[in-house]
Amino acid sequence: MENPLQNIIKDTVEEALPKKLDKTFSKYQQAKQFYRYRTMLSRNIKDFCLILLGIFSAGFGLEGFLLPNKFIDGGATGISLLISEVTKLPLAILLLLINVPFVILGYKQIGRWFTAKTMFAIVGLALCITFVHYPVITSDKLLIAVFGGFFLGAGIGLAVRGGGVLDGTEVLAIYISRKTTASVGDIVLVFNVVIFSVAAYLLSIETALYSILIYLAASKTMDFLIEGIEEYTGVTIVSPKSEEISSMITEKLGRGITVYKGMHGFGKRGHVSDMNILFTVITRLEISRLRAEVESIDPHAFIVMQSLKDTKGGMIKKRPLK
Repeated sequence: MENPLQNIIKDTVEEALPKKLDKTFSKYQQAKQFYRYRTMLSRNIKDFCLILLGIFSAGFGLEGFLLPNKFIDGGATGISLLISEVTKLPLAILLLLINVPFVILGYKQIGRWFTAKTMFAIVGLALCITFVHYPVITSDKLLIAVFGGFFLGAGIGLAVRGGGVLDGTEVLAIYISRKTTASVGDIVLVFNVVIFSVAAYLLSIETALYSILIYLAASKTMDFLIEGIEEYTGVTIVSPKSEEISSMITEKLGRGITVYKGMHGFGKRGHVSDMNILFTVITRLEISRLRAEVESIDPHAFIVMQSLKDTKGGMIKKRPLK
């Protein structure tokens, strides 16, 4: 069975280097291709390190706090915990099975990079809670809810920073939001209300209330770790290589762009020159890849990001290119 990390490195090399070596390439073009390869490889290694930290953090939250006290969380993880508690089936197997549809949906809607990293994160979490045994930290229910949610949310947030997810619910929410007028936050909220209502019926109202507290702690921690980025993020890019960056955004990410004719200045003498300014809107799951792609083209590009509550029209709610 092939290692997911090896597949990512292989895909990085294939994407970064030209399909056929052309002897007419100048030294500058060759150096540019190898610089791109090195940048993408370095970025993917950092991403997998973040996801690995997220796996161990989420595993600690589950093993050290939630599982010994029979508490649950929201999302696909919460469904897995709830089913495991009721049926006594292994949690690791349920995490894999329940997230499979979300992984497939993520491949169709976001792309292979996100899918590969998400598979690595979910399989890694399943292996972590199976083979890594954390000590039970406390039996105080309030501390369990707060710190269990904190470590679980930290794990999910680190995975998102690495370009993947530990919980596939958000992928489904993004898909539904593209088909309807509902926002991602509203869909996730409705989804979790259903989960906690079922938990109150099957387990107890007290368990459901503590589980809601866990969800709130996890969501706040996750938002903090991903810098408070909301569902949609507006990105402004100022770079002398604007044409190459705009082609990357439209062809690789499948997103629309707006080009502003502007000017930029720098230096003590106030040097001012004409410059094309790019603006695009992406989901937070695509931020990691956009940064890596822009950095590989122009490491000195000036990038500004701002949170957007929602968008209408354009390419953001359309299926991106693969």
